[in-house]
Amino acid sequence: MIKLVLTCSALALTAVSAQAGGVERSHSPYSILWEKGNYVELSYGRIMPDVSGVSPPALGSLNSGSMLSDYNQTTLAFKYALTPDLDLALVIDQPIGADVAYPGGPQGGSTVAYPVSRSNAVVDSNAVTALLRYRINENWSVHGGLKAQRTSGQIEIFNPNLPGGRYTMDSSTETDIGVLLGAAYEIPDIALRVALTWQSAIKHDFTATETLPGFPGGPVSRDTAFEVEVPQSLTLDFQSGVAEDTLVFGSVRWREWGAFNITPPFYSSFGSSDPQNPTNSLVAYPRNVVTLNLGVGRKFTENFAASISVGYEKSNDFRTSNLGPHNGMKSITIGASYTQDNWKFSGGVTYAKLGDATTYAPMNGQFKDNDSVAVGFKVGYSF
Repeated sequence: MIKLVLTCSALALTAVSAQAGGVERSHSPYSILWEKGNYVELSYGRIMPDVSGVSPPALGSLNSGSMLSDYNQTTLAFKYALTPDLDLALVIDQPIGADVAYPGGPQGGSTVAYPVSRSNAVVDSNAVTALLRYRINENWSVHGGLKAQRTSGQIEIFNPNLPGGRYTMDSSTETDIGVLLGAAYEIPDIALRVALTWQSAIKHDFTATETLPGFPGGPVSRDTAFEVEVPQSLTLDFQSGVAEDTLVFGSVRWREWGAFNITPPFYSSFGSSDPQNPTNSLVAYPRNVVTLNLGVGRKFTENFAASISVGYEKSNDFRTSNLGPHNGMKSITIGASYTQDNWKFSGGVTYAKLGDATTYAPMNGQFKDNDSVAVGFKVGYSF
């Protein structure tokens, strides 16, 4: 039966995930476990979102300008066969992140700047995941491991509703551990594989310096502490040959984004007029998220294969933070893969239509008709 290598599709889907489900940027460090023998790969993605909104008429119908910056995503992964039935893998990636930068000054021909103009935020993370996969027999296997994740964040908000009109927060850098556990069922003759993987939550206990630099009478700072939970997830991956040289693949992924919020105590103390944000969180997602992907791949020659897939994430009926104004997603990915001797070269492009969103009151910004383009490539070597 065919053995298609469709890492091109997985690469591009991972690259665009920053616009899907909160601040997620990569989500399947375990996929390398199904590569044959000893294997190393390097992947790179460039994500180019275009997200802008308009303030309501009461605030002048002002245009925000594009407020999400382009960014890069790099992953290095290594797999080694310890025995015929036991594999070890190491993956280095950036599982979560944010690059928010509202332009300064008026946008779209207006003479007044958007109310939160110049606001910016950066969330950085790096993770090392160590995994083992044990083949019980030809059909069944189990996999699991540990993820060490290092995360930090800096935020600057310009908002006329804040005392002094400006707020900054610089967090500590924290490293904490999560767990991955899963099992898979395979029928190699028809390229069938169904895998279920659970990733635990990772809780970071941050310390931070929160400041109101423009407070009347001079800057006011507080050294505070708060917890952020990077939420747990459950993913069902599947693939199966459906005809000679043709493979269907996809995934269903649930993530508990309702458990995620960034709520520094000093900022929270300013209060909120929005009942959907009673704690006055900087970022919060009151609903969990399910992301669906479905695709088909075709082997055209012994060396060349291509794929196309679609993704979907339902929009929810809640307002969002000004730091993350999108809600739901529809995407399409086209990928291709070429193998030569021990080398494998893959590439892909994803176009995602981002769901419309309304930001927290009293801002009530309307973010509509936004999208994102991601391009990526991967080089793999078997040894």
